[in-house]
Amino acid sequence: MTNSIVVSILLLACTATAWSEERTTNDAIAQKARKLHFSALVLDTHIDVTPKLQTDWKFTERHSDGAVDLPRMKAGGLDGLFFSIFMPGTVTGPKAVSDAIERIAAVHKLAQDFPNDVALCVTAEQVRQAHKQGKIAALMGMEGGHMINNSLPTLRMYAKLGVRYLTLTHSVNTDWADSSGDEPKHDGLTAFGKDVVHELNKLGVMVDISHVSDKTFWDALGESQAPLIASHSSTRAVSGHPRNMTDAMIKALAAKGGVIQINYLDQFLDNDLYEYMQKAEPKLRELTAKYPGQANAQKRMQELTPEFGPMPRVSWEKIVDHIDHAVRVAGIDHVGLGSDFDGGPMPDGMREVSELPKITEALLRRGYRENDIRKILGLNTLRLMEEVQHVADELAKR
Repeated sequence: MTNSIVVSILLLACTATAWSEERTTNDAIAQKARKLHFSALVLDTHIDVTPKLQTDWKFTERHSDGAVDLPRMKAGGLDGLFFSIFMPGTVTGPKAVSDAIERIAAVHKLAQDFPNDVALCVTAEQVRQAHKQGKIAALMGMEGGHMINNSLPTLRMYAKLGVRYLTLTHSVNTDWADSSGDEPKHDGLTAFGKDVVHELNKLGVMVDISHVSDKTFWDALGESQAPLIASHSSTRAVSGHPRNMTDAMIKALAAKGGVIQINYLDQFLDNDLYEYMQKAEPKLRELTAKYPGQANAQKRMQELTPEFGPMPRVSWEKIVDHIDHAVRVAGIDHVGLGSDFDGGPMPDGMREVSELPKITEALLRRGYRENDIRKILGLNTLRLMEEVQHVADELAKR
């Protein structure tokens, strides 16, 4: 046997040993991550499955479409969610109020119909109790100030029904606040918009600044005595979508005790895709009118690609990149999860809720401590809820 063969055998042996040790280490990390994930309290502050509750669709059955149902929540270790009470900002007036009440009623009915599986919660302590009992904590967030119909008494009614955050705008301006998806009309918040923020503080309902214009954010931050929530926003430094938050906004949100809940929608995660969609959107709208429906998605892309090139693909790992950036800017106590599941296109590898444990494993591999991961998964949100309620309690004493 020549020396070169001996060396080759030794190198192969060393490589095999190294690979075996790496695999064992990776398996150990994966097992540790799984144990951590399923022992943690995992809370998502924005999921758009609510309209399905108003149909024959069954929350307690596993489905092959959409992103969220009870079996897949259990498989993904998601312990609680804020059901989004949503309708387009173009639905206004009494209809917006009546439609919102019907969606709220659907969440109440879900908890009534399945008391062994779902608990309607309005406080952090109720969320903890639901987790101890092995139940899903069902909370509600109202996605758009247009649904209060310019009425503080209506806002108070929503709070009594269990709504625990109000997104000040959706994608169009309200009569009292500017949206990030519309042309500025009010230069942020009007006088009534500031009254809405003050009323939310009194009610112990979180002021949500996802979807608002930058000026509305700064106005709300200045007016609110309680910390704010960004229920489903990512970081503009990583992807330039105007729905995302700048570093200055994230720092200011954190300085007041607030939390940015990272959104998983693919354009919010990846700047290449965001820029591609900005260029292609007019053509895509034209093609959507020509070839409507999900069944024609491939046909639309076949006609779009020759002009704009292939659409960039986005990996779920971008979610962790946004978490990393937000933690560096805001600190570990001010970052959470607000997926926007069922609200739009998700990245590859995070199409639905059963894939959530990947995030915990990725954070562990990136060097996050277990206690810090628990904060991101849900504890930061509970802390925020408690602080907002504390402000309401103090205001009630005055």
